[in-house]
Amino acid sequence: MAKAVLLLLALLPFSSSLALNQDFCVADLPRGDTPAGYPCKPQTDVTADDFYYRGLGTTGPTINPFSIGLSSAFIRHPLLFVIEGTVSAGFISSLTNKVFTKTLHKGDLMAFPQGLLHFQYNLGNGTAVALSSYSSANPGLMILDFALFANDLPSDVVSKVTVLDELEVRKLKALFGGSG
Repeated sequence: MAKAVLLLLALLPFSSSLALNQDFCVADLPRGDTPAGYPCKPQTDVTADDFYYRGLGTTGPTINPFSIGLSSAFIRHPLLFVIEGTVSAGFISSLTNKVFTKTLHKGDLMAFPQGLLHFQYNLGNGTAVALSSYSSANPGLMILDFALFANDLPSDVVSKVTVLDELEVRKLKALFGGSG
């Protein structure tokens, strides 16, 4: 019996996974806090506004009547803060392929869930300047076009993965410098 209990205790750390079981969790604040934190909003109720904040572009109140110290916020998600111009930013959910997009102006901030395909581009006529914050000290950048077509993966495999016909894949591989 003791050996069985010891075996179960030894296997316990391997029975849990730190991998996410959903793309993101937006706190459902009206439902209240629990010992495990706020419950997640249903995915159908999540909007792009849940990942957007406009308040950094304006001065806020700095009155501190209780002399409470400030603490750093530890953000583990990529962020985009617009310094100048107008930027369209968004991401795509992996479960439903729903696009969450928002037009950002000077002083606006958007958070992107970790590991999801996200994008941003200048929407205005002038120059746009934005500050990007990544989720690690050594972030990776993968440009989808180059990842798919500037490689030596056989064209028939890329065709099956992308739902493009093989002739179109060969044209794109020639354009991006791929082979195969």
